[in-house]
Amino acid sequence: MTPMPLIQLERVDKSYISSTLTVDVLHDLSLNIWPGEFVAIMGASGSGKSTLMNLIGCLDRPTRGRMLLEGRDLSGCDRNALAELRRHVFGFIFQQYNLLPTATAEENVEMPAMYAGLPKATRTKKAGELLASLGLEERIHHKPSQLSGGQQQRVAIARALINGGRIILADEPTGALDSRGGREILAWLHRLNGAGHTIILITHDPQVAQEAKRIVTIVDGRIQSDTGSSDDHPESAPPPVSPRTGHAMELTETVKTALHALRANLFRTILTLLGIIIGVGSVVAMLALGDGAKQEVVSRIQAMGTNLLLVRSGAPNLRGSGGSTATLTIDDADEITRLPNVKRAVPEMNGSVTLRHGSNDSQTQATATTADFPATRDWHPEQGIFFTEQDVRGFAPVAVLGQTVVQNLFPDDLQPVGQIILIKNIPFQVIGTLSAKGATPFGSDMDDVVLIPLSTGSLRLFGQRHLRTINVEVDNIAEIDATQEEITNLLTKRHQIVDFQVRNMASLLDSANETSNTMTLLLGSIAAISLLVGGIGVMNIMLVSVSERTREIGIRMAVGARSRDIMIQFLVEALVVCLLGGVLGVAGGLLTALIAMQFGIAAIFSPTPVLLAFGFAVATGLLFGFMPARKAARLDPVVALADK
Repeated sequence: MTPMPLIQLERVDKSYISSTLTVDVLHDLSLNIWPGEFVAIMGASGSGKSTLMNLIGCLDRPTRGRMLLEGRDLSGCDRNALAELRRHVFGFIFQQYNLLPTATAEENVEMPAMYAGLPKATRTKKAGELLASLGLEERIHHKPSQLSGGQQQRVAIARALINGGRIILADEPTGALDSRGGREILAWLHRLNGAGHTIILITHDPQVAQEAKRIVTIVDGRIQSDTGSSDDHPESAPPPVSPRTGHAMELTETVKTALHALRANLFRTILTLLGIIIGVGSVVAMLALGDGAKQEVVSRIQAMGTNLLLVRSGAPNLRGSGGSTATLTIDDADEITRLPNVKRAVPEMNGSVTLRHGSNDSQTQATATTADFPATRDWHPEQGIFFTEQDVRGFAPVAVLGQTVVQNLFPDDLQPVGQIILIKNIPFQVIGTLSAKGATPFGSDMDDVVLIPLSTGSLRLFGQRHLRTINVEVDNIAEIDATQEEITNLLTKRHQIVDFQVRNMASLLDSANETSNTMTLLLGSIAAISLLVGGIGVMNIMLVSVSERTREIGIRMAVGARSRDIMIQFLVEALVVCLLGGVLGVAGGLLTALIAMQFGIAAIFSPTPVLLAFGFAVATGLLFGFMPARKAARLDPVVALADK
């Protein structure tokens, strides 16, 4: 039975086509290489010998003709199928070593086994044994920059053998070494050939070529001579079996590789992280502060009472707080009290007054009202008492002070209850102080007020009987809209004109909620834009990374990385950056909100903004990492390896 060549090239042409010209490198070349041979392909620079090696090693494809491996036509193989052959059949030894500069000797040797799916423990053990057999047991954890040229080339030999290396392609393996180092490498090639490996040596040096048992000389892309014999064809060892593992192992190693690459380019990683950190932190902080502001507004409206209807003097089309003319009367309040679902109707009249105690003055708002005010507004005295209905009927000169007024009139911690103050130069006795309420949703200070009996204010301070407002407390808040309509109809009938306004505090709360939600959404959108900008930064820096690491990508492809492996690696790198940036951004956003709280700014922490921002970070990594990853995965191995 006639033995089958291991490698067959049949009438192969190879041309490189650019936009302006076509360069023909190989012309109608046919060549058979048999199992177990030691073949030297010799030629001058530019003769096409390296191109031939790339074709034999499945790094490139012929323009015309075909290549067969053990009778299998490789013309129809896709990129991944060729990568599998490089991973399990071929082992490369390059003139410039082509080791990853950021990886140790052990990690460089392990790389083909990692892409073959060999478990970590198994490949580490195997890499250590190979390096030890090559005399590098003490250099396992050294990086290429810490090794001599001969040591780096021995690391490359170990890498070529980790998956079996049935066919060893050595491209000028002694070119960068001194004579002693060159002899050592050639001796190792002889040992490998003796162990059954097929050796294909690419060289321009006739002396090196003499080490081979067969010399194929190439001139101008054509075989000029071939010393091979067709009668003696040694047999190689059977191809090794390459264990496979599931995707979980592959993903784990991809994540480790991504972290290693990010750590090796720390400054670039930090720049990439910065955009994501700012974007995620902005989303978290803005939404926390927005929710806090919303809750603050809601709390203040609720403090005013959500079961209230506020009836104010002035036509609806008049600007300002109820117009310029007071039209409501105490009788209006009494009639409103008789309506269904009305619990209380508390009349108020108010105006600006000057208070004085000793040498202290305070310009404030005086509100004349009834004894039902505390129950209706849920605003009770902190000290002392509130005036009674008897005080109202008796025109009593008594006053209850808000906390701001207390601070202005009694700065020396003097107890205000029982003191006499002047209101418009009329003496009033302080009988109580109100609990603090804070600001209204519209920014005015609710505590800057003095409350007096309605009768006293009407007669002695304001000199009028008309009211500015009537606060109506309803029994059932579910029927508040119907009650509002009844009040409107009642007052329209009594006044024969719409010279009043009725405001529903529950509706005001809804409006405030809607406004706050809109503002929170706006803040979140602005922050999301910064995250988008950060994502664009990730894409740009990853594209730069692909350009800078083109040679690394070529090395990985040469040792068997599939397009999918390269794409996943760069996607995972982008994803890891965004996840790490997301974690730091969340922490930064929460810290910013906490700092804001120390300055009295309200903030609310909830998981939704955090998850939203973190989800955006993950999406950013996948979305903006895809284009660089795709670019890296589509690189041609030969072109990538040629990158400087």
